[in-house]
Amino acid sequence: MEAGGVADSLLSGACVVFTLGMFSTGLSDLRHMQMTRSVDSVQFLPFLTTDVNNLGWLSYGVLKGDGTLIIVNALGAMLQTLYIVAYLRYCPQKRGVLLQTATLLGVLFLGYGYFWLLIPDVEARLQQLGLFCSVFTISMYLSPLADLAKVIQTKSTHRLSFSLTIATLLSSASWSLYGFRLSDPYITVPNLPGILTSLIRLWLFWKYPPEHDKNYRLLQT
Repeated sequence: MEAGGVADSLLSGACVVFTLGMFSTGLSDLRHMQMTRSVDSVQFLPFLTTDVNNLGWLSYGVLKGDGTLIIVNALGAMLQTLYIVAYLRYCPQKRGVLLQTATLLGVLFLGYGYFWLLIPDVEARLQQLGLFCSVFTISMYLSPLADLAKVIQTKSTHRLSFSLTIATLLSSASWSLYGFRLSDPYITVPNLPGILTSLIRLWLFWKYPPEHDKNYRLLQT
């Protein structure tokens, strides 16, 4: 195998491993819900938006014929769906959760109808679907900025996940490189904000480390 082929395979594998690692951070929330039989301190919307994001990129991967995108987002969608089902099981107020789910699924199905039925040209469909997925991903990466502002105000990082920050940084960096190798801006560009926000979080962990966590203190040495 040529050096370029080896590099591409390693980069593809890194995308799969790091992204699934990022998705699997939700397993701690899943264990919490199962052990406490409640959804206290667990946020529902990130599960739902990530699931929709996975399904969008899965469609893009299928249309593009990209196995890496297909594998990662198919497994990611299954994981997020598992988290959603668990949340629905233990959530006492199911009406609001079901309404949010139905709304986003409705938008998703309308999108599928638009892309697959109203745009017959495959190349135009690929470009518009890529643009949609890119914008949605960028909005997801930028949405936690309000939480980062609260961290600065309170000088406390207790609301941030260190493991998720590292996983997001590695995943975003690998996908940015992957998109660059494919000359696909729809993959490269939306992952750049993920790198930026992860670096900001790491800086916040360094500036405001939890007093009793040695893992975070290593950042200061």
